[in-house]
Parts: sequence; structure tokens; C-alpha cells
Amino acid sequence: MKISKKPLLLFLLALLFSSPAVANEVPVAGQDEIPPVTLCQEQKWGIGFGVRVASIPFKGDDSSLHDFIPLLYFEDEHLFLNGLEGGVKLLSRAEWQLRLLGRWRFFDVPDDEYNAQIDTDVLDWGLQLHYQPEQGPLYFEVDFMADERQRLSSNWRTGLEIDGGPVRLKPYAGLRFKSSRFNDYYYGLTMADVGSGLDIILGLEARYHLFDDVFLLGSVEATWLDSAARDSLYVEDDFQENIFLGITYQNGSTTLCKSAIAAKPYLRLAHGWATPSDLNDIISFNRERDHDNNQLTSLFYGHPLADDLLGLPLESYLTPGFVWHWNSGVQESSQEFVLAFKHFYTFAWPFTWRLGVGEGLSYAAEVTHIEQVEMDEKEIEASKWLLYLDFSLDLDLGQALRLDALDDVWLGYAIHHRSGIFGSSSMFGNIKGGSNYNTVYLQYHF
Repeated sequence: MKISKKPLLLFLLALLFSSPAVANEVPVAGQDEIPPVTLCQEQKWGIGFGVRVASIPFKGDDSSLHDFIPLLYFEDEHLFLNGLEGGVKLLSRAEWQLRLLGRWRFFDVPDDEYNAQIDTDVLDWGLQLHYQPEQGPLYFEVDFMADERQRLSSNWRTGLEIDGGPVRLKPYAGLRFKSSRFNDYYYGLTMADVGSGLDIILGLEARYHLFDDVFLLGSVEATWLDSAARDSLYVEDDFQENIFLGITYQNGSTTLCKSAIAAKPYLRLAHGWATPSDLNDIISFNRERDHDNNQLTSLFYGHPLADDLLGLPLESYLTPGFVWHWNSGVQESSQEFVLAFKHFYTFAWPFTWRLGVGEGLSYAAEVTHIEQVEMDEKEIEASKWLLYLDFSLDLDLGQALRLDALDDVWLGYAIHHRSGIFGSSSMFGNIKGGSNYNTVYLQYHF
């Protein structure tokens, strides 16, 4: 029994102890003096998705690929998520920040020709220093990163933040230093010695305000590969380009922070049983039993964010989770790590019920048997990273049983779902499939 020690675990554990509030100044109408400081309980968070189209610099039948990408956003005094990167603010000053950073890095190779040799689902970890003079549009940042096999790279970037009313632009230029091990693996494709190198990167990011807290995102970027990578036997193009277009909801971007919210933190303990049925069959009550009886136990923490979403009465939470997949006759025990947002709609009929929907990312330290069987049948490579979805229905036990001792305790059913988004994203290995578990849980708000 081997427990994964991925850095992702440290990040998830850190989220459990995130501070619940950040002080913000709220203006008071008709008051000339400095407004009082109130406690902002509503959090900065957001969710979105986008499509990325990238050219492929390698020899092969495919010249480009496209990805469907989920985006997660969150920020408080200590932690941050920004689309496809996140981490911990180790030190913060007026003009600079030192961050422990995890960042998704896309590695674009032809779909069927090199995927077996190279890991295309890459999460780099390292340190980043971000510097920006107060009230100035110019910023500078440098990071030192490594993948899971300690292949090193470093990014040096400078740019401008230009606020043009509904449009915000960020042109930037950067250099990427790559170690020999990095280039040998990613541009020599494990089969050729390439050597270290220096890429040159130019790009532009844009954000356009559509309405309320909803924004349109876009970016273009071009990378001129270093001479060592260009000379690789497997590379045929000197440049690589990518274009991104997406949409995101960013809570509180255009509205004042709320000084109080009703949503309370929670802990959810669940146990579940695997099923080979797909999501549609489960929802239509036509699910099958897993004959190998694979099971999981999960613990999720809910960090309250807001009481509404786009004017709808939906409580929102940031919810990191730890999942233990039990050993069975066909698999060893393994771990899964989840980072997601969860939303609840409450209604009374005749007791108080809630419908819940969650979405985020899931990382499996080892691919479970029920997923591996499906991938083997389709003759495709399984992915440890997948989209996470959670659909739930629960009941207020205290009210239903009229027991004060069970106040804020909910009994529920949830579907624990991992998915490759119908094979639409190389971020998840371009796989179509995943896994489903029927779970029952107790959830306590405190």
C-alpha cells in the first residue's frame, strides 16, 4: 500500500485552513470621511471554460489540436487560483509577492503518435516572484519550476496591464530557460539528446466585460523554440502558436463585497460503490452493479463563498476533497484528490431538501480498475487527471426528525463522477469515459 506524495496534496490541505474573510473597505453613501472597514465574508471566486487551439511543432499527421478547458478562480489572503494555476502566497508586500505555484503546462504533440512516450498532462511546481510597482501598469515575474520528474525550467516575463474600461489588455514578452533533461524529454521525446535551450515568447491576454460579473476571455501567444529544440529529429516548425477563447463568471468583480453571508463551512463524509453505468443511466435509475464491488470513502471540506450566483439563490463553496479507493480483488488501495466548487439550491417539500452540483478537477494517484477496464476496451491510454462532477440530493435531518441535536446535519446521496469531457481535451488525455460511484453521505455545517 503506497500513498502518493504528490505536491497536490499539500495544496489541498492548505485549502482546508484558508482564512474565511478578507478585510475590504466599503463606501457609505453621503459620508465624507474615510469609510469604516468591514469584514468581507463573500469571497473572490469564479468559474469558467474555454477552447484552446494550438499548432503542433512536431512531425506527424496532425498540424494543430484543440482543447476544452475548465477554469477555476479563487483568492483570499493566503491562497489563489487563477484559471490553470494556483498556490500559496508565502510572502506579500505592497509591490511584490513570493508564491508557491502549481501551473498546468500544455505539451502539444500529435494525438496518436507520441502520446505513449510522453506525459501530456503536465503540472509544474515551483516558486514565483511577482513584482509590480504600486499604481503602475508594468509588472515583472520570474519562476523556477519542475515537473514530477524534476525536469527544470524557468520563466522570465514582463508585461503591461492596460485598463480600458470594459476591456483589459495584458501584452507581455518572456523567456523560458529549459534544462537538458527538460528538452531531452519533451523535444527529444525520450529518444534523442537535445540539450538545454532558451525559448522566446510573445503574447497578449484580453478580458471583456459582458454583463454583471460575466467576462469574455481571449489570448494569443507565439513561442520561438530554442535552436536545440528546433534541431531535434522530431521537430519540424520553429514556432508554436496558440489561441484561447473563453467565458468566466468572477464573483464580486463589478459589485460591492457583502459584509455577511449565511452559508456555513461544512465537512462531508461519504462512502460509495462503483458502477459501470454511465451518468445518463444512473440519473434514469437504470444503473448496474459493479461485480468486483470496488468502493471508496471520501472526506470533503466546504469553504463558504457566497449565498447567490448571478442573482439565483445558490449557496457556493470551494470544496477540496480527499478520496480513498479501497483495495479489492482487482485493485490495490489508492488515493484521489479533488478541487471543486459546489452549489446548493434549497427547497421545502415537505421538509427542507437541497439539490447540489459540483464541478472541478480530480487527480487519481493510480487509475482505478473500473476506469482502466473501460480504457482497455477502447484501446486508449487512461488519464490520472480528469474533470470532476458531483450531483447530490440531501435532506435536513434535524428538521425531518425534529431533533435539535441534528441541527445542521444533512443526509444525502451523491454521484462521484470523473470524466474526460467526451475526448475533447488533451488536458485529460483526449479520452472519452471515466468512472461513476453512487455514494451516501453525512454533511455537517458548523
